Order: sequence, then C-alpha cells, then structure tokens
Amino acid sequence: MDFGGFNDFHERFVPAFENCFRFYNVMVDSNSTNKQNQMKNLVLLFLLNLTAVLFLYGQENMPDDSHRKAIVALIDQYSQAREKRDTILLKKILTTDVDQLVSNGEWRNGMTAAVQGMQTSSLSNPGTRTLQVDKIRMINPGSAIVDCRYEIQNTDGGVRKMWSSFIVINDNKTWKITAIRNMLPVSAQ
Repeated sequence: MDFGGFNDFHERFVPAFENCFRFYNVMVDSNSTNKQNQMKNLVLLFLLNLTAVLFLYGQENMPDDSHRKAIVALIDQYSQAREKRDTILLKKILTTDVDQLVSNGEWRNGMTAAVQGMQTSSLSNPGTRTLQVDKIRMINPGSAIVDCRYEIQNTDGGVRKMWSSFIVINDNKTWKITAIRNMLPVSAQ
C-alpha cells in the first residue's frame, strides 16, 4: 500500500537521519570545551535542516508513463465526448462535483450544469474541437493538473485558439475530470 510516498521517504531519508545522529554522538562523546559543544550543536542543526529540506522537497511532479498515458486518454475521451455530444461518456469521465469556468466567464457547477452547458456550447459554437495535452504536473499520486492547447476550427474556416487546464483525480483507479478552466488569450494592446 502506498501512503503518498511514505515508503519512498522511509527508504531515502531514515538512513540520513540515522547518520546525522551517529555523527553527532561521535562529536559529543569526545572530550571538548563548551565552545566545541556549541559548534557541534550548530553542525547538528545544519545537518537536521539539510535533511528536513530534502524531506520537504517532495515527490517528483512528472507523471510516470502509465499515468501519463491514462491522463492523455482521459483528455482524448473528453474531446470525443464533446465532439459527438456524448452525454453518457461525459458523465462517466466527470466527477459529480465537477466545476468549469468557460472563456466567457460563466461558471458551471456540478455534473448536470457542466454537461448541459457543454451541450449548449457545442450547439451554439459549432466546429471541430481539438485538445492537445501540453503539460501534466502531478500534485500527488492521485491528482494532476493538465494544461492543453484547445482549438475550435469554426465552420467559417476561422480557428479559435485557447488554453484549457484540467484538474484530474484518480477515483478508484480511474482518472476523472474534476475541474476545467478554459482561457482565451487576449491580444496585447
């Protein structure tokens, strides 16, 4: 069982803590003056701080290959569901408490509002939608931020270029979308 990297922490840092204390004990056991003890305490403090920094550094924020493939597949499913207006697939890949902020500033809170809003948007803004995953950053082993290039090829031939960010979570070994943020870059004025 994985406790959010606890086993990795234990394997990497417990030996470092043990070595710090061994080093300190060797220093304290020797006959020394008060100034030497103060210096030894400073060295111990430094070593403990160094070890704490290594601990607080955290885990790697890049997904492993299996997570990356599953997350990219999830975004592809979302894109297909939007393109085909497949509400069954949308309900399968969204969490019940999903929220979405669209490029016009409208909030869609909850699955019902999100799915209805997506359907309405697809009807009122026809075109071919493509999402290309640009970056995935793991927050922890069960959640990630996914940044995508989002383009809508309009029926008149124009292309609307935007960005979408997704918050995805691993829900019972299935990746699902829990938040969506669509952004339309503004031209420099």
